[in-house]
Amino acid sequence: MKYLLYFPRSLLFTTLMVLTVFWYSFLITILVPFKGRHKGYMLAVSWVRLVMRMLRRLCKLDYRVTGAENIPKGGAVVYLKHSSAWETLAELVVFPEQSWVLKKEIRWIPFVGTGVTALNAIAIDRGAGRKAVAQVIEQGKQRLAKGYFVMIFPEGTRVPIGTKRRYGASGALLAIEAGVPLIPVSHNAGYFWPRRSWIKYPGTIDMVIGEPISSEGKTPQQLNAEARAWIEGTLEKLPKPRFSVQKTEPERQF
Repeated sequence: MKYLLYFPRSLLFTTLMVLTVFWYSFLITILVPFKGRHKGYMLAVSWVRLVMRMLRRLCKLDYRVTGAENIPKGGAVVYLKHSSAWETLAELVVFPEQSWVLKKEIRWIPFVGTGVTALNAIAIDRGAGRKAVAQVIEQGKQRLAKGYFVMIFPEGTRVPIGTKRRYGASGALLAIEAGVPLIPVSHNAGYFWPRRSWIKYPGTIDMVIGEPISSEGKTPQQLNAEARAWIEGTLEKLPKPRFSVQKTEPERQF
C-alpha cells in the first residue's frame, strides 16, 4: 500500500511529460524544414533534459552513468537493454547525435510521429522479417556515414526486467556490414520505471556503457552472443531496489 504514495507525483509527472512532448514535437516538425535536422535534434535533447529534471524533482528519481569514456568519437551501433521507457529518453542525453530504430506505429501518434519522422528515425515494420532487416542495414549505413550513432533495442520490444528474450540480428548485421563497433548498454531502469506501470519509484538508476565490441571477422550470431552476455551479465550485478515488484520470468524465445 505504501507504494501508492508515489502515484500522485508519478501521475503529475506523466501528465506534464505528455503535454510537453506534443508541444516539442510540434516545434520540431515546423523547425526542421527551415533550420535543418540538427536544430530539431537539439530541441529534442532539450526536451529530454526537461523531462529528466521533472523526473528528479517530482518523482525523486535520478540516474548515473558509468563508462561514458567508452563512447567512441565516430558513429557506432548501440545496443540498449529495453525494460522501461526511461532508456528511450536517456539515450539522447548520454550519447552524441543519433538515429533510432523504432516500430513504424510510432509515426501514427499525432505530432510525436511527425517529430520522429523529421529527425530521420528508422521506422520499421517488425512483422516484415527480412525486409525490415534490409531496411535497418540500408538506412543505418546512411546514418552512420553522417557520423550518427544508430540506437537499437535488440530485444525488439520492452520486456520486464528479469526476462530474457532473443536478440534480433539487424543491429549486428549493420555493424558488420558498416565496419563499425557495437556498444553494449545495460541499466536497471526497469525496477524504478517498470513496464506498463504508472508509478515511478524514487532512487538512482544505474546505466553502464560497455567497451566497444569489434564487429570485424564475426558472424551476427557471435556478435549478438557477446553483446547479450555482457548486457545481461552486467544487469545481474547492478543494484536491485528493495521495493522491486518485478517478477523474473523464464526466457522467452521469439
